[in-house]
Amino acid sequence: MDIKGYIRLRPNKTRSIDRFHPWVFSGAVASTDGDPQDGDFVAVTDLRGGILGYGFYTAAASITVRMTHFGAKAPDAKWIRKRLEQAHALRNALGLVNNASTSIYRLVHGEGDNLPGLIIDFYGGVIVFQAHSISMWRHREEITEALKAIYGDDLKAVYDKSAETLHINEEETSFHLFGDVPDELVALENDLKFRIDWDGGQKTGFFIDQRENRAMVGRMSKGKKVLNAFSYTAGFSAYALRAGADLVHSVDSSERALELGDENISNNELDTDRHESIQADVKDFLKNPEINYDAIILDPPSFAKHPRSRHKAVQAYKRLNKLAIRNLTEGGLLFTYSCSQAVDKNVFNNTVVAAAIEAGRNVRVLYQVHQPADHPINIFHPEGEYLKGLVLEVG
Repeated sequence: MDIKGYIRLRPNKTRSIDRFHPWVFSGAVASTDGDPQDGDFVAVTDLRGGILGYGFYTAAASITVRMTHFGAKAPDAKWIRKRLEQAHALRNALGLVNNASTSIYRLVHGEGDNLPGLIIDFYGGVIVFQAHSISMWRHREEITEALKAIYGDDLKAVYDKSAETLHINEEETSFHLFGDVPDELVALENDLKFRIDWDGGQKTGFFIDQRENRAMVGRMSKGKKVLNAFSYTAGFSAYALRAGADLVHSVDSSERALELGDENISNNELDTDRHESIQADVKDFLKNPEINYDAIILDPPSFAKHPRSRHKAVQAYKRLNKLAIRNLTEGGLLFTYSCSQAVDKNVFNNTVVAAAIEAGRNVRVLYQVHQPADHPINIFHPEGEYLKGLVLEVG
């Protein structure tokens, strides 16, 4: 890799590098030598010029450098491909590659796979590529060539969905990096078929990180009246119906999401008489539901994308969980989640405790859950543990 500049750190700001944290914040930078541009590869040094590591540079961002390597030894030109191969090997070891019942998984999870700012999701032979840093987007062709070599004939297409994450002009992006994505993309998760809205849907089209939690909901739904709040495309609903839930209500404010959810229920030949899609604001719905439920799933969108939004997010989580707890039958189950990175596990747990106190119900924790292994967490980057959840029994 060509080094385009040197980022010197303030004397008291090298500790995070010593601890292998992959982010260098703007406040840690003492000076910049050379003229690096956004996305360029740079060396990070102490104030005397001693090299501490290397990474990708972004001038105006709060994270000035996303570290890719630590130590003085410069990486070779093939390091990105090597890390893609390592990511693929991990998913293979997890039993996700060429899995007859599951063809949906995350191949690259940013810092968790030592490829900061890069998300790659696999959907039945189609890869959706999403860069969260301009540096990774600039390497999209190199990444695509590596993916073609890794997957061979198993790779049908690579689609670039970076415009919304990088806020760049869509006309400047090469959407189809390789092959042609079919008009309708359907993939498998635990033998359930799901339509992937790769173009207009949230994230890369599907919430892959809830795979194991959806399976848990399925195992615990037999004979129950289930509310899937913030249902999106009815993933939790499909699992509950397949497991034998007596009734499932899917509630979401998006008409398009509910349409896709109904399609998923139908495509899996599940009993549509036991399922109803309801377009409503979840908070308003929970204030006056027609019935009490035996199980409620709360999987809202991120309420806090930045630390400054944390307080409002905590209040929103508390209100929702209090309403859900109040509307559960005795012995009912609450599956409650947060994907807000700015709300850590302790804050989330304490928020649910506060909700339970205000609801005045007896509540027990059955499980504490988080993201699956194809969303690995770099042990030096605790921010990577974004998904957290609790399974509660309400007395």
